[in-house]
Amino acid sequence: MLITIISDVHNNEVNLQKVLNYCKDNNISTIICCGDLASDETLEFLNNNFSGVIYYTFGNMDNDHLRKYEDVKKYKSTVLYNDFGETEIDGKKIAFVHYPEKAKKLCETGKYDFVFYGHTHKPWVAYAETSDDQEKKKCTMLNPGNVTGDFYLPTFAVWNTSNDNFRLIRIHNLK
Repeated sequence: MLITIISDVHNNEVNLQKVLNYCKDNNISTIICCGDLASDETLEFLNNNFSGVIYYTFGNMDNDHLRKYEDVKKYKSTVLYNDFGETEIDGKKIAFVHYPEKAKKLCETGKYDFVFYGHTHKPWVAYAETSDDQEKKKCTMLNPGNVTGDFYLPTFAVWNTSNDNFRLIRIHNLK
């Protein structure tokens, strides 16, 4: 299964549409968004142009514009999380959050195989090892970059859950 991971859209619907076209062309039916859509119009655009499931956690730029959704658990095809989200996909436990500091803390709990985050706009992969009395466990932290193209080139990540490979996709290379 392929999963698209995005963050920091900041209302850039042109680039977001390129991501959604990629999803459609590659039969991707799940998106994990690590925050900063930045407006309810962009949330609406995402739901109207993607027919799959969207997991979404709020970012710092969502506070004012999307506050009305804070107590909503689901909006159309989007599952909403205030602070951070967690789910299991293909037997792997994942968490997703906007902030890198929270991502690191989530990873260090040892509960997750993968933690996805945003905020810095910089694509990045890091690994954390946690240990309890029984075993050592490795957690992968991944930042897919940003869809908007601020500070760094616009990018997103695609996760192949069958082999745990990640691809970083440059949005400018897409139609």
